[in-house]
Amino acid sequence: MPRLSEERREERRRHVLTSAWSCFSRNGFHATTMDDVIAATGMSSSAVYRYFRSKDELIDAAADEALTLLRDLFGRLLEQQPTPSPSEVLAAMVAEIGERAAQPRYDLTRIAIQAWGEALRRPDLEERTRSFYRDVHRIVAELASRWRTEGRVPPEADPDEIATLLVTLMPGLLVGRHLVAPVTAEHLIGGLAALGGPASRKA
Repeated sequence: MPRLSEERREERRRHVLTSAWSCFSRNGFHATTMDDVIAATGMSSSAVYRYFRSKDELIDAAADEALTLLRDLFGRLLEQQPTPSPSEVLAAMVAEIGERAAQPRYDLTRIAIQAWGEALRRPDLEERTRSFYRDVHRIVAELASRWRTEGRVPPEADPDEIATLLVTLMPGLLVGRHLVAPVTAEHLIGGLAALGGPASRKA
């Protein structure tokens, strides 16, 4: 039997991952079994275990993917020229959540919420999650520094405090979408502007 090419191996690994994400989105990490994932892939059990040796490995990969997508959002915003305004960043956060939740087979925003709970019981995942949020905070603080330089926020504004606010908003947006009601960018921007937050200067 011919050996699989590297590209084909990656395709199959990705298929196992997305099949697991579909199961996790529907039933959660702990109600999903490896047999559920194997059935969803349509592959043999030996083929699936060739790529992931346990459900914990699949959970780790799902958590990493969900968190990385959110971090990459802020990385893309940081690279944009001209620098996106505070209100544009808030709108991008809301839009990103909507886009990730609209996938037909799985919802990585649901997986992100589950990953936070999983991180509370697993020190290895807790440390990776904490490192992820440090990276996000650093990126957003750089955005906030640019806003201060450009006069979009007051000159006395602390970029670290602005970053803390925006990073803290992201989990709330996810929880609100799934357990309360989706938050629109307009409501978020209006509420923060009323409090004198980073959206109060939209220029």
